[in-house]
Amino acid sequence: MRQVKKTKLSFRGNKARWPQLEDKIEQWVIEQRTAGRSVSTVSIRLKATAIARDMEINDFRGGPSWCFRFKKRRNLSIRTRTTISQQLPKDYEEKLAIFHTYCKNKINEKKIRPEHITNMDEVPLTFDIPVNRTVEKTGTSTVSIRTTGNEKSSFTVVLGCQANGQKLPPMVIFKRKTLPKEKFPVGVIIKANPKGWMDEEKMSEWLREVYVKRPDGFFHKSPSLLICDSMRAHLTDTVKTQVKKTNSVLAIIPGGLTKQLQPLDIGVNRLFKVKLRAAWEHWMTEGEHTFTKTGRQRRASYATICQWIVDAWSKVSVSSVIRAFRKAGIITEQLSNSNETDSDNDENDERDPGVLDAEIAQLLNSDTEDEEFDGFAVEE
Repeated sequence: MRQVKKTKLSFRGNKARWPQLEDKIEQWVIEQRTAGRSVSTVSIRLKATAIARDMEINDFRGGPSWCFRFKKRRNLSIRTRTTISQQLPKDYEEKLAIFHTYCKNKINEKKIRPEHITNMDEVPLTFDIPVNRTVEKTGTSTVSIRTTGNEKSSFTVVLGCQANGQKLPPMVIFKRKTLPKEKFPVGVIIKANPKGWMDEEKMSEWLREVYVKRPDGFFHKSPSLLICDSMRAHLTDTVKTQVKKTNSVLAIIPGGLTKQLQPLDIGVNRLFKVKLRAAWEHWMTEGEHTFTKTGRQRRASYATICQWIVDAWSKVSVSSVIRAFRKAGIITEQLSNSNETDSDNDENDERDPGVLDAEIAQLLNSDTEDEEFDGFAVEE
């Protein structure tokens, strides 16, 4: 103490007392994480105690304070589990090149204009869209987020857009046998099936009621390109024949490459989900609610949800859609300024499609957007 400078306030940041022990612990943590196993501070302390016993270190306690300092010295921290993104196939570069070449050849061969290049995709959604994080008083033992209990009640929204920024009416598939008897807003097509997901029948209905009715698409005069992922419902002979009758070429994105080749996945679906979640949050805090006899809040009606979908879809800007097609490598020419005029008041237009405002970024939970959809969970 007498040898320390008078300006010294503490002895923090000292070197490890048992560096060899900590080397072994760090190596063990790396091995566990490489294998994909979860490592907690408790497991670190238990392992350190066992190693210290083997090394005959008698005065090692392995308490929480030591564990905190160990993590700080070894640049370790507690992290939240991230979602598992699609795994790229080994020959993905070759597949990317083949798909781009195929689209480019068809566009040049048939002289397909951007307004006749369409991408469609299914977006799985739930009636409740809560976030997993919230602001709360420090030290609160229980942190709950109020919902209506319908986080697993699912339905599907089928989105479609064109390379000139034109957005097609969304089609909503509810998980039920019959159509809901409600008055729905204009600009959305309502369907129902027991699975609440796209099948061959619903794909045919989308082609008849949405794709064919797109601008300049009814009489099939102009050659067109329809881009879809490799979902089974998109690949049946009936669907292929139906697409061919519309004077369109079907381009199927190779499996595992939708994040690189599908415009909706690249720069549109995320914006749509953010705006939809913002509508749900507003309804939860300020909307009109009804309750059951037991006091449980009822979920939003089918018509209300469809209105959210229409509003959210209308707020996705033209320029965001065009940028998504460019980033996917589907179009490369510079479109006229009139095509990129933003009449939708999208606050994200001057940025990359994936960059969000601070206000709405907190509404976006890292959900299934980066995961390959494997079907809905069975409702209880």
